[in-house]
Amino acid sequence: MEILKPDPRTALNEIPPSPENEIIAAWDVYRTFSIGSKPIEVLKGVNLSILRGEKLFLCGASGAGKTSLLYTLAGLEKPNQGNVLVEGIDLYSKNRKEQAKLRNEKMGYVFQNFFLLPELTAIENVLIPAMIGRKKGRDRAEELLDRVGLGDRMNHLPTELSGGEQQRVAIARSLVNDPEILFADEPTGNLDSKSGHSVMKLLMSLVEEQARTLVVVTHDSELAKTGDRKIELADGRVVGQ
Repeated sequence: MEILKPDPRTALNEIPPSPENEIIAAWDVYRTFSIGSKPIEVLKGVNLSILRGEKLFLCGASGAGKTSLLYTLAGLEKPNQGNVLVEGIDLYSKNRKEQAKLRNEKMGYVFQNFFLLPELTAIENVLIPAMIGRKKGRDRAEELLDRVGLGDRMNHLPTELSGGEQQRVAIARSLVNDPEILFADEPTGNLDSKSGHSVMKLLMSLVEEQARTLVVVTHDSELAKTGDRKIELADGRVVGQ
């Protein structure tokens, strides 16, 4: 295994100045997992800048590090080395409570497997981030469900909804706190092509309307063409954009 040597800039907390419209910056990011006693490097010194309002797609073969990078940028997986800045805030220098607050206020998430709570209705699932942030979001939740075409199904349980409808609920949930950044991990991965196309069209439309930043992991090269920029990863490194 390659031994990770600290970047002198990182060690001294010296981060290069960033452009005014940059919303996320990653510097010298390494991420390592352990399988038994064997360490597996999944991110190997990634540097990345994402601009406010940009629709960025992370692409690459299975095992390239796409999802690990997304989760690291999104505050869900702490890197072993390096810095992630969100609007100039060094995310992983914060304690867990501060990180959770920043995620709740500034970030929304859409996952491949929806992650809806089965015992809650559509509107109750959408309201979860608002309740965590102690906000009153009922009107906002109803508005979003109506916007994603589920205004007449907001009191249905997830088991009463199709896969495409469940993903629409997840999109509404991701937007309920009006976050600056949306992260989507293979949002069409569990959908048929027709439902997947419809869901992505909706997601892109909502992001554009509200001038939000979107970061998407996908293996679909055609889908990636709909964004502003595509980042190609291979073996834990950025190899093209």
